Amino acid sequence: MIYLDAAATSPVRREVLEAMWPYLTGDFGNPSSHHAVGESAARGLADARAAVAAWLGCRASEVTFTSGGTEADNLAVKGIALANPRDRHIVTTRIEHEAVLESVDYLVRVHGFSVTYVPVGRDGLVSPDDFAASLRPDTTLASVMLANNEVGTVQPIATLAALAHEHGIPFHTDAVQAAGWLPLDVGALGVDALSISGHKLGAPKGVGALFVRGRIPLEPVIHGGGQERGRRSGTENVAGAVALATAVRLTAEGLDARAAAAAEARDAFIAAVLEEAPGASLTGHPTSRLPGSASFVFAGTNGEAVLLELERRGVVSSSGSACAAGSEDASHVLLALGYPEDVARTAVRFSWGPEMPADQLARVAPAVGDAVRTVAQLGR
Repeated sequence: MIYLDAAATSPVRREVLEAMWPYLTGDFGNPSSHHAVGESAARGLADARAAVAAWLGCRASEVTFTSGGTEADNLAVKGIALANPRDRHIVTTRIEHEAVLESVDYLVRVHGFSVTYVPVGRDGLVSPDDFAASLRPDTTLASVMLANNEVGTVQPIATLAALAHEHGIPFHTDAVQAAGWLPLDVGALGVDALSISGHKLGAPKGVGALFVRGRIPLEPVIHGGGQERGRRSGTENVAGAVALATAVRLTAEGLDARAAAAAEARDAFIAAVLEEAPGASLTGHPTSRLPGSASFVFAGTNGEAVLLELERRGVVSSSGSACAAGSEDASHVLLALGYPEDVARTAVRFSWGPEMPADQLARVAPAVGDAVRTVAQLGR
């Protein structure tokens, strides 16, 4: 089997399992407990926080551990907006992850916020001019994802964040998909908040982190024991935090070289699929995209049927976001990019991690061509 659904989740790395194992066994304590077992867990948690902070280029106090990217997005959007209600206006896009879109919808429905959705081009890029035109004196928060989870387009986040800051507006970015491929130095990006998720990096599901710049007020969305400096109550997942810290350390090693090699293999794969598969069109930006992502629409087919044919040929991929559980709707991202609904339903996303051999990826294109031709013929 060739696994090409890394954007949904990735396998846990052996080094990560080994690092977290002690905190599931001998050092199992509650880090809030004032005894030797608890203090050992607290040291592990502090070390993990420092490692994630070093990777992001921020202070350890600015890192909040969460249950994953969804919670991190919720905490960023709701927490910053509710703590900074500058007349309650949000700026975002319609191609954000559901965690951001539904958090914004909650603020609109329950707290009377208004929202402006910045338009995106057919390639998924946000125009800085359109973004600037969406900002208002009463804007509370702007949130634009660094890299799209469905089409892989990478946004000019540093430029957008600088435009927001000209108006004194905090800027959040969902970096969940970008984390394994792009540098995430928050100073270079210029962001005030940034979300990541462990299971896209080789850590287990159930752990993530949110960076929030120290000067930004944040209203918690989970209340209770006041853990995580009062920003996220609940007994900390120490083993998960250690796993995330280990995963980000491994990710940082040789990142630029791995990303460059993966981008070269990606471009060859895209060219081969466009040649092999009838009616194939690349979605997203042709060059400003993640090194490990390629997504297509296949005119005259059905995306789910293509996926089944691919799996019969030993290739596992997806039709879009795995987080919209049970949804049979066409991709909201492709609809926002201007694709008709019938075309959006033909989408297939291929995504892989840095360990994917280029020769193995190259072998997938003929299988894609065969699968698409089979589905097209069955539909006649």
